Amino acid sequence: MRRTFLTICLALTPMTASAAQHASRSSIFPAEGALRGGMIRQSVHNVPPDAWNPSDPADSLYRAARDALNNEDYARAASLFHEIGQRYPRSDYAADAPYWEAFALYRDGGQRNLNRALAALQSQQAKYPKAATSSDAATLATRIRGELARLGEANQAAAVTALADPNTRSNRGARRNRSADTTSRAGCPADEDSDIRVAALNALLQMDSERALPILKQVLARRDNCSQGLRRKAVFLVAQKAHSDEGANILLNVARTDPDPEVREQAIFWLSQVSGDRAVAALDSILHSSTDRDLQERAIFALSQHPGDQSAQILRTYAESNAPEQLRGKAIFWLGQMGNGVDNGKYLRDLYARIQNENLKEQIIQALAQSDDSANSRWLFSVVNDKSAPVELRKKALFWAGQQEHMSLNDLLPLYNTLGNRELQEYFIFVLSQRSEPAATDKLIDIAKHDPDRDMRKKAIFWLSQKDDPRVQQLLMEIINQ
Repeated sequence: MRRTFLTICLALTPMTASAAQHASRSSIFPAEGALRGGMIRQSVHNVPPDAWNPSDPADSLYRAARDALNNEDYARAASLFHEIGQRYPRSDYAADAPYWEAFALYRDGGQRNLNRALAALQSQQAKYPKAATSSDAATLATRIRGELARLGEANQAAAVTALADPNTRSNRGARRNRSADTTSRAGCPADEDSDIRVAALNALLQMDSERALPILKQVLARRDNCSQGLRRKAVFLVAQKAHSDEGANILLNVARTDPDPEVREQAIFWLSQVSGDRAVAALDSILHSSTDRDLQERAIFALSQHPGDQSAQILRTYAESNAPEQLRGKAIFWLGQMGNGVDNGKYLRDLYARIQNENLKEQIIQALAQSDDSANSRWLFSVVNDKSAPVELRKKALFWAGQQEHMSLNDLLPLYNTLGNRELQEYFIFVLSQRSEPAATDKLIDIAKHDPDRDMRKKAIFWLSQKDDPRVQQLLMEIINQ
């Protein structure tokens, strides 16, 4: 039902349309799965390309190896990819075969296979340094070292730490050597260096979070343009330990100070996923101390994702503050979306009676209409029937009441005769035309035939003409033949 509401919102007032555009979590932040996959898990290729040279002597072997890998027969795939290099070292497929052999061994798992995979990658680097998969191979090698470190291989743990820490001599030297011919047009090191660092940081985080977090903090303290991509990925990694005070503090600092809007937004997104009072307090701090409207809006959404009275109370207080009207409207909208036992319905109904701002009243009407709560439905009827209220507010309440699928037409139909306003009656006809029940069509036919107001009859006929119903066709023929 909410999806229907949000679609229709786009045709309403700018305030309503704005709220509708942000009513879905994915419209404010990237999906969590996309962040996890795009930033960390998919930084190396994991599907071999289709065979491309049927005249190559290794073509059939490559096809068989590729099929085995795609069918998750990793042992067979590794064996077949290894055979390509052994039998056809000059083949078009030979340069990348060691990478796919290593990838298959990595997926197969086990300490012996991981060491074999690392050896295959080292062989590729020695024999085919310009292979198309060479940058992916460096990232995969870092992952494998991280796995081996977790299995107790101290030399691999040292290698991972060196790759993760920008202050180690070996890492600085590697970066200087690689940057000579792997810079982007903007003069920044190629993304493959970032991928290797991220893989190393991720491995170090799993091994020793107390050691990894200070390094991640150093990465996020950078302010150069070339580190934007790395900082975005580092935020995700910190979020995996954001339940700790140190992790939450790092995310809060990033959300406040990072010069890149996307980095700041992602920090707030992950704060929305972290349970506990610490994260809520951090979001509250951003909401009240930031001067960035966009960031404040995201903090409002993030607070709405935290269950419990604390986050709800923060949004309630903000909704009644002297903050900009647009932001107060966002707080009201997301209060209406909060579940988990927090009764914001009664609060919003009471707030409607206390405030004078009509735009915010409209936001309250829309927020309450998102709920299937019968108390909210009855309240919408009371607004529609409130003859002292502005017509526009009554129209909004009538519209949202009509959109609620759970609302019985038996409750809705009697409103027509109690509205006491021609503009509202005309709007009621439109609202009724959006309902699909036969009883709604019956009511429109009755208005078209018997309403004493000629204009109302004309409106009913117009909206009836949009329906594909034999009764409507018969009515129209009767009118034509009069």
